Amino acid sequence: MPTKAADHDFQPKNVVTPYGILVPEFDELFLYLTESKITSDFIVDVLEDFWISQKHRFANVKTLVLNQDNGPENHSHRTQFMKRIVELAKKHDLNIRLAYYPPYHSKYNSIERAWAVLENHWNGNILDEIETVVKFAESMKWNGNQPIIKIVTETYNTGIKLTKKAMNQLEKEFIRMANMTEEKLYNLGRWFVDICFNNT
Repeated sequence: MPTKAADHDFQPKNVVTPYGILVPEFDELFLYLTESKITSDFIVDVLEDFWISQKHRFANVKTLVLNQDNGPENHSHRTQFMKRIVELAKKHDLNIRLAYYPPYHSKYNSIERAWAVLENHWNGNILDEIETVVKFAESMKWNGNQPIIKIVTETYNTGIKLTKKAMNQLEKEFIRMANMTEEKLYNLGRWFVDICFNNT
């Protein structure tokens, strides 16, 4: 029996949001699906899950470069995100460079093209159950490779942030490249933030 669906005024039982990590060198796409809000804590938990599961492949890597847009939950002035990303760097003895795309340039981020592939793949099919979403995500291909899919079941709270005093203290743990030299203000370095804990 066909599934009935509305063409507008949707009233879904659940909303599933994908979050992706793309490893361009290997054309590998990792998709994390959640029914919770995408928060700073969610993002860093996903990044840590990815690193724990994949770090054995990158034994010599001491610096992670994270190319990101300036979304509200992973912005370098989002206090909870910066707190958690600094904690991640310390915990895993990593250097992390947050390399942000300038405003209105996120279209150059390859992950945006991955979303287009996923959307075209489900091709207007009705995503009425989370199992259906997972099925379409698992069967898509990014440059010939099927993505690795994980479902995140934890519920994340919104609105968590540091006090101004705590953020001022945290600022000592990283370097905003825009504050370095006048020369850096005229190149993409102005959008970078460096968190360095591994000097080897």
